[in-house]
Amino acid sequence: MTILTPPIEETSGMQSKLAELKRRQNEAALGGGEAAIAKQHAKGKLTARERLDLLLDPGSFVEIDRFRVHRAQNFGMPEKRISGDGVVTGYGRVDGRLVYVFSQDFTVFGGALGEVYAEKICKIMDMAVQNGAPVIGLNDSGGARIQEGVESLAGYAEVFWRNVQASGVIPQISVIMGPCAGGAVYSPAMTDFVAMVQDSSYMFITGPDVVKTVTGEEVTAEDLGGASVHGRISGVSHLSYPSEESCLENVRYLLSFLPDNNLETPPPIPTDDPSDRVEERLREIIPEQPNKPYDMKEILELVVDDGDVFEIMPQFACNLITAFGRINGQTVGIVANQPKEMAGTLDINASVKGARFVRTCDSFNIPIVTFVDVPGYFPGKTQEYGGIIRHGAKLLYAYCEATVPMITVITRKAYGGAYDVLGSKHIRTDVNLAWPSAEIAVMGAEGAANILYRREIAADPAHKDDMIAEYRERFANPYIAAERGFLDDVIDPAQTRPRLADALAMLKNKRVERPRRKHGNIPL
Repeated sequence: MTILTPPIEETSGMQSKLAELKRRQNEAALGGGEAAIAKQHAKGKLTARERLDLLLDPGSFVEIDRFRVHRAQNFGMPEKRISGDGVVTGYGRVDGRLVYVFSQDFTVFGGALGEVYAEKICKIMDMAVQNGAPVIGLNDSGGARIQEGVESLAGYAEVFWRNVQASGVIPQISVIMGPCAGGAVYSPAMTDFVAMVQDSSYMFITGPDVVKTVTGEEVTAEDLGGASVHGRISGVSHLSYPSEESCLENVRYLLSFLPDNNLETPPPIPTDDPSDRVEERLREIIPEQPNKPYDMKEILELVVDDGDVFEIMPQFACNLITAFGRINGQTVGIVANQPKEMAGTLDINASVKGARFVRTCDSFNIPIVTFVDVPGYFPGKTQEYGGIIRHGAKLLYAYCEATVPMITVITRKAYGGAYDVLGSKHIRTDVNLAWPSAEIAVMGAEGAANILYRREIAADPAHKDDMIAEYRERFANPYIAAERGFLDDVIDPAQTRPRLADALAMLKNKRVERPRRKHGNIPL
């Protein structure tokens, strides 16, 4: 048998070309070079590629546009052309599911965005929308690349436009792993979730130097826009973690609760926790005294699969809990009053937090389970001046707009307009349940008695407690609402998990048709 071998010249030629390819690949992998990488590590920060290694399944990353370089001609930029141009883009897998990613590389021009850099991100975002998969951005950038001028600003605008087009179509997650300043902050702000790293990431429109110049105020980057500020005060951040490693691990976990796109449902996760589990401890949580607080999280942990509650915005507006959990393996979005914080009242921050979460769940086919113990909206001049009417209406609008399966459980108080807002039957919630401890009324018994029996109380103040008790007995219970069909059932608290699991199974194929319109006009 004759064996044909390629000519030696062609073999050596290909080997030479492969060697050149390998050299260019290695050069691109170094980004800004070994010295810049060492500087990044000295700050306690990972590189763009190291972060992708942690985020994605091992060996799954496929890089796109590895060799692209900028086209800038001014300020000596032609001599500073680095492969990749400061951002690593491509796709990979998280728990076997496709995701698109971009990771900004601070070792190249401080991660500053230019025209080609933006084009790389836009290509990834377009592919994510076309193929119906989440997009995750790892942000670590000094902002716009000044040397490129208006081209840099145009690049940002192209990214912003795509954020809006992708909104409600695919999950968008922003992970802030360093600076994110100026116009750069608007892209994360328009994504579904923002995660930050404590003590090493920050976001602000204008930095400390500009603040000092304009206002004379001296402030550090951390105090101006660190993870603690945005997690507790501004509400810009949804999640924050002590390290890059823990942050990326939890972003992977967050993805497990979300579908790939708005045409799918979140993947079910098998569980050994029986859906018909009766939890007698739920009978003991509500205090005998109507004004005594308790921890709503205890209820949530006893109801969901394996006690696993993944809270969103856990440090902001703590009077309202927003979280993901699972019931019989199915993702649910949980909205719950927290009686141990501000008595569970709704204020401006809680209303905005809840509205955003409800709309996110509705966008991605995640059923909403609401646990209600609310004495009303928080009163006062500060709230009224701050626009509680407008902001409170956002939560009402979000619930009324939602078409996903919705289930409400009233554990104790459901007073006034807050009763209507938080998943009442009247705004088309599918299944409304209450515990025997539920109190559904216009207001609390004492306030109602002071109005209804003011003459009697004025004439004989000693009978005030009796009149309050009479009102509570007649009206502060779930049975009047049940008689009118505003509640579907009053249940034993121990049966809450089985009833929720059954209702979710019953609502699995829910379909709602709404009048055609361009979009609603939410009270922003």
